Amino acid sequence: MEEIRALIRKIIIWTLWITGGLSILSLIILDDPLPMIQGLVFGTLLGGLNFYDLALTLEKASRMPPEKARGYATKKYLIRFVLMAVALWVSIRGEHIHVLGTVAGLLLVKMVIYVTNLVNDRRYYLNIFKRKEDK
Repeated sequence: MEEIRALIRKIIIWTLWITGGLSILSLIILDDPLPMIQGLVFGTLLGGLNFYDLALTLEKASRMPPEKARGYATKKYLIRFVLMAVALWVSIRGEHIHVLGTVAGLLLVKMVIYVTNLVNDRRYYLNIFKRKEDK
């Protein structure tokens, strides 16, 4: 259980670091970076909360009977889905939050998970570059 919590912490920390890097990059590139930074922070916070809620949901549902777990997981999924829709709606309607920043922040947790899992497996890359004759 502690290993899972450490993984969650690692993914959220990486997400916050990348958000900081993207914020600094938008400070350098954009003329008016404040809406983009606010969108990035808003999307990252909601994406991180969704990820943490998903982890708690899976942990709790794994200890329930299958019928109860299905209903519980579905209910929590719909709540997370509605929260993401509300976040996107707020960023579309609000002039002080950039929509692309919000979308990037929401997707950043998923990108960190993909990248960390692809980079961690060295055997995968060794198998890609291994010649057929070497087998």
